[in-house]
Amino acid sequence: MSQKNQDNPLANIMWNVLIPVVALSFLGKNGDKFWNIGPVWGMLVAVSLPLIYGIHHLIKTKKPNFFSILGVVSIVLTGGIAIMAYQDNGTVDEQAPLWFALKEAAIPFVFGITILISHWTKTPLVRVFLYNPDFFNIPLIEKRIKEKEKEPEYKKLIFSGTLLLAGSFFISMVMNYFLAMYFLNGNTGSQEDFNSGVAKLTGWGFAVIGVPMLVILMITMWKFVSSLKKLTGMDNEEILLPR
Repeated sequence: MSQKNQDNPLANIMWNVLIPVVALSFLGKNGDKFWNIGPVWGMLVAVSLPLIYGIHHLIKTKKPNFFSILGVVSIVLTGGIAIMAYQDNGTVDEQAPLWFALKEAAIPFVFGITILISHWTKTPLVRVFLYNPDFFNIPLIEKRIKEKEKEPEYKKLIFSGTLLLAGSFFISMVMNYFLAMYFLNGNTGSQEDFNSGVAKLTGWGFAVIGVPMLVILMITMWKFVSSLKKLTGMDNEEILLPR
């Protein structure tokens, strides 16, 4: 993928975290301010902008994949579940927190299962998320592996990377479920309270789940590079491509 088509992490955070939190916290209220457009419209704005960003990114990269499409589906489900849960009397269906929690848990579960199953296909997804040819000098690494007759150990390393990567998503699945229940359970008395809970879930989800996931990925990457160095006798400059 070319540099211009790579996702911008700051833009990603802004469109998928900051804007929804602001929309739900300030727009999604019934008040006398001109920006108080109400819970329903606030939720629609909160999900429509990251949805537009996601679709734009898919069109821009011209390489839609299962995971990017799943991200867009997740945004649609967030808005869909919320709108369906809103009651005519201004309250929210009591089962809505559970629906949200299951949705929040289902997305990383699907990620983890797909990564795990992909190990036995021609294109293991660990080579997309972790052992990526944009970062690793894979042709040279595999040449050294073959020269040193370390193919079995190399295959075990790839599988261990797959397990660690899938495991991080399964951890996220559990954390997503309980975080959603914590912020949403008991907030069904009004649509405003429910939107406020979704805003907290979106913001804290990034901090409580996103940051630990990033740390796990960094540790996994470090262990992966260290193991490659032992198998091949190469140093970091040979294993990793210059950036």
